[in-house]
Amino acid sequence: MVKKLLDDPQWQRKTLEKLLFNNLKEQCRKRRWNIFFKFLFFIIFLCLLFELWPTNLPTASKAKAHISLIDIKGIIDDNSTASADNVIEGLQNAFEDKNTRAVILRINSPGGSPVQAAQIYDEICYLRHQYPKTKLYTVCDDLCASAAYYIASASDAIYANPSSLVGSIGVLMDGFGFVDTMKKVGVERRLLIAGEHKGFLDPFSPEKLDEKLIAERMLENVHQQFINAVKQGRGNRLKDNPELFSGLAWTGKEALPLGLIDGFGDLNSLSRKLIKNRNIVDYTVKPGLLEQLSDHIGAAFAQQISTNLGILPHGFY
Repeated sequence: MVKKLLDDPQWQRKTLEKLLFNNLKEQCRKRRWNIFFKFLFFIIFLCLLFELWPTNLPTASKAKAHISLIDIKGIIDDNSTASADNVIEGLQNAFEDKNTRAVILRINSPGGSPVQAAQIYDEICYLRHQYPKTKLYTVCDDLCASAAYYIASASDAIYANPSSLVGSIGVLMDGFGFVDTMKKVGVERRLLIAGEHKGFLDPFSPEKLDEKLIAERMLENVHQQFINAVKQGRGNRLKDNPELFSGLAWTGKEALPLGLIDGFGDLNSLSRKLIKNRNIVDYTVKPGLLEQLSDHIGAAFAQQISTNLGILPHGFY
């Protein structure tokens, strides 16, 4: 076989051609797979883009009379989309637009920072004074609790679903104590401080009665600010109930007779029946597309991990 091949004067050319042909086939195969994966990635990217792209208000027009919408979703803190800076920016843009006929805050939040909530509350009061003809309504989705209700109480009126959870007018500070656990595993806590209370409520040190009383005094102070804001915002609509400011959350059906809300409704029913304007413009300050994409992928990954581990999300049950 080898001798026969060597006797062929064209064997070198034929062998080279065969090698080149096989190499070309391999390159074509790799190119096809490369194109396939690029196309697949492009399709996935388009799907995510389509999901994240704001399509809920496709016919909205700022050029004519409209309802200005600001969404407050998730935890209210300075690092979230529901931060005071973002919400206030949206509110200012909405009120300053000469075509705004009413402003709607759509809230779905369990609460968050009392400081962020107070800043938004104060800005709402200021804008309502500056633009007295522009009404601001709040609609509650699943949750409008704690700091979220703090914000809602500054509006002209609050509407919710009968099954919404509303209120939770209270303040909490939570933590853990690991002192006994450390003793069992033989771990010694070495905490050096300058200042009597610098290790305030340290979870690895025994609880001190005086520090517990200080924390309770702080919470009571913030709670009273919360109560005063709600009373100022809701006025005589609030009913006299000893549990109103106990931290309890109420369903929308329970909240109505207590004066915590003014009626049942959502964005569509308010725009259709109360304001009589179906042109809704979204003034919510949103993160950039890349940030949304990153958050979406991260949330999906975290949810999958939680599902695999059997961990339930926190919430009201």
